[in-house]
Amino acid sequence: MKTSQFTDGKSKKIAMFQGSFDPFTRGHESIVRRALPLFDEVVIAVVSNIAKKPFMSLDNRMSLVKAVFADEPRIRVISSQGLTVDVAREVGATCLLRGVRMIQDFENEMHMAEINRRLGGIETVLLYTLPEFSHISSTIVRELYSYGQDVSDYLPVNAPKDLLGK
Repeated sequence: MKTSQFTDGKSKKIAMFQGSFDPFTRGHESIVRRALPLFDEVVIAVVSNIAKKPFMSLDNRMSLVKAVFADEPRIRVISSQGLTVDVAREVGATCLLRGVRMIQDFENEMHMAEINRRLGGIETVLLYTLPEFSHISSTIVRELYSYGQDVSDYLPVNAPKDLLGK
């Protein structure tokens, strides 16, 4: 596994967790918090995809994620565009971090992991979603919110709810 360097010359393991996070859910938060014991740093790369019409603005998505992890200095939040392997290289990531909720996710992630390994020589670490979060997806949260439903149970406890839909 490739490593970055601490200022004292020791190796630093950096995972990059990339996604649209539109919005960032309790499932996403769980994956990141569970990854922290495995890595020295987790970079959360919030995708800016001009081809998609996002529910939340990029600034609001980034603000929400930063607020959730305000107490954790080992988490860095960036915006990203372009190929995942290129962004990973720019931030010094030693691997990609992905969450898997169901078998369909696993199949998709397996294919993407192989492409990313071939393109950039970077490995992917999959963490399975905890059962209590496996039913949560950003798509479901957006849909419930659009019908005026309370989505608080699906968002991180300390997520600023006033950022949704803007």
